[in-house]
Amino acid sequence: MDWSAAQYTRFEDERNRPIRDLLARVPTADVKRAADIGCGPGNSTELLRARFPMAAVTGMDSSPDMLAAARKRLPDVRFDLGDIATWSDPGPYDAILANAVLQWVPDHATLLPALLHKLTPGGSLAVQMPDNLEEPSHRLMRETASAGPWADKLKGAASARTERHDADWYFRTLREAGATTVDVWRTTYFHPLTGGAGAVVEWFKGSGLRPFLEPLDAGEKTDFLARYQAGIAQAYPALPDGTVLLPFPRLFIVATR
Repeated sequence: MDWSAAQYTRFEDERNRPIRDLLARVPTADVKRAADIGCGPGNSTELLRARFPMAAVTGMDSSPDMLAAARKRLPDVRFDLGDIATWSDPGPYDAILANAVLQWVPDHATLLPALLHKLTPGGSLAVQMPDNLEEPSHRLMRETASAGPWADKLKGAASARTERHDADWYFRTLREAGATTVDVWRTTYFHPLTGGAGAVVEWFKGSGLRPFLEPLDAGEKTDFLARYQAGIAQAYPALPDGTVLLPFPRLFIVATR
């Protein structure tokens, strides 16, 4: 799957808030070298550089469209095309940021220790992942996929996101891998979106809906989105002014080596 930078950045203010909250909890003070893996259109890289202005910051993503947007946004930063699962750069880094990306990367039992070992002593791995697979927004994706004429095409769509473990699992895995401290927390953001159910659909077209839409032709996409939006309108009723309050839970992890 490729990504659309334009679609993703439609809700940039809302998507930036958890990045700021995550970076604020990174305890490493002397950061000379930092990497933003899964950097997207560069908004997270920009915030990483603002948090550590003396650091040499690089970004990496698997999407050419995202990298083009990131390079335009931050022309003085090096951005590389790459896959987190096979990232061979040994580091060492003082800080690695993985914002809203590891939910797409498999085998966290192997991945997280590998990322931790790319850090300098005292360096920090900062991770944020959506924790919303059981929210109505994602339940409706699965239900719409299985109930329509596209069911066969979308059999594997729900498995595009890797298994997300609970907080205890991440804490134990990172401690056993050698982290001196692991800070884990969960926050639910309530985003007021103008535009009713359509705004919720536009939000997820830039992220969670992508595996469900990509296999469909143009007509099927239109029909899928119409059915999905009808369900969203019932699950997230609009306020009298048309605003929808979208609950969005996220899991945060800061592990220091």
